[in-house]
Amino acid sequence: MSEPTFRTEHDSMGPLQVPADALYGATTQRAVENFPISGRPLPRGLIAALGQMKAACAVANRDLGLLDAAVAEAIIAAAGEVIGGAHDAHFPIDIFQTGSGTSSNMNANEVIATLASRALGKKVHPNDDVNMSQSSNDVFPSALQVAAALAVEQQLLPAVDGLVTTIEAKAAALAGVVKTGRTHLMDAMPVRLDQELGAWAFQLRQGALRIRASLPRLAALPIGGTAVGTGINAPEGYGPKVCAALALATDCDFTSLENLFAGLASQDAAVEMSGQLKTLAVSLTKVANDLRWMNSGPLAGLGEIALPALQPGSSIMPGKVNPVIPEATLMVCAQVIGNDATITLGGQAGNFQLNVMLPVIGVNLLESIELLARACNVLGEKAIAGFSVNHANLESALARNPILVTALNPVIGYEKGAAIAKRAYAEGRPLIEVALEETDLDEAELRRLLDPAKLTEGGIQG
Repeated sequence: MSEPTFRTEHDSMGPLQVPADALYGATTQRAVENFPISGRPLPRGLIAALGQMKAACAVANRDLGLLDAAVAEAIIAAAGEVIGGAHDAHFPIDIFQTGSGTSSNMNANEVIATLASRALGKKVHPNDDVNMSQSSNDVFPSALQVAAALAVEQQLLPAVDGLVTTIEAKAAALAGVVKTGRTHLMDAMPVRLDQELGAWAFQLRQGALRIRASLPRLAALPIGGTAVGTGINAPEGYGPKVCAALALATDCDFTSLENLFAGLASQDAAVEMSGQLKTLAVSLTKVANDLRWMNSGPLAGLGEIALPALQPGSSIMPGKVNPVIPEATLMVCAQVIGNDATITLGGQAGNFQLNVMLPVIGVNLLESIELLARACNVLGEKAIAGFSVNHANLESALARNPILVTALNPVIGYEKGAAIAKRAYAEGRPLIEVALEETDLDEAELRRLLDPAKLTEGGIQG
């Protein structure tokens, strides 16, 4: 096998050997050698966002008369290739790198400069041309926010909306099906399945509303602040021009952050969005756990529903089928909650004029968004849409539920009701039989008062 070939590149620290076929240069190679930590490069969304930033910056520099139009067009075209994913292999730097993301910003500068130079037939400089009017300190946090905002709009919110639609369709199909309610995992007053599922849908809709409410702050970018927030080496009005170009290219309402010092020094918008994602994860945990409990059994558990059988559940117990989709969803939710802890700690790493945990914040935020989106799709399509209801189990449990006596409290009082419930449970008899013996109410009146369907009315305001 032949030895890999190299070429000599130079940066401000001197010459360095770089793989001959690499689109990047010496600065990227130094970072590759400095950070052999996780083996995980930047995710696709963040690489694309760096390309989007470079294209928008070139538009702004061209329109402000700072960058030759032909050079700008070559940079924009090269950035388009990066956005499209054609050169991801040339973004090898580990996510655990310099906290400002300088290494990855220079990686983008070098790749785009190489591509633009080839297209133009003359040298395009990674710093002087591709990075014109910019600093890693404003480019990388802006790219982080661009990637997250686009992922929320294009992946997560449609997935949550789709899951809600699936839940509501299932609820409508099960309207009027009454089951035993449970509090503390113990039998409680009856509810309808459409009410139970409607609560899930409401939770998830609220989660989507919270995320939408946070989007404008995530989409307010600190580009134009350059090194420390003062905008050194960037012309007046540069940030708004870049944001306008981004908004036009992505169809997302990116705006220029009012205080650029805060935008470089903090990651509050990312922390806020992560908190909203954590809340959504908590809601999905509720849904997934309810499905697991309702599906439990089929003989020794609740056995209220049967989830679709997707795969064998055991390597030793033939015929066993497990609730694999809710379990996968729960693991996603655990990961998102853990990511939020990392993002929170990262947000605390704003020292004076710069946050120095930007890459790990960006990677975890994007992972949470993408995992939640995929989990919502899978949970809706492979669990909720296809589960069936065991009506016999629901009806049997309702008939034996002594807690229905709660409906008699206004007539016979709490103490008498408790005695009837205890006796019905101890003797394993239907509540109505014991109530006939213990009260002066006739059977017709008891059946009216203890009608499970009647007892489920209410619960929705407006």
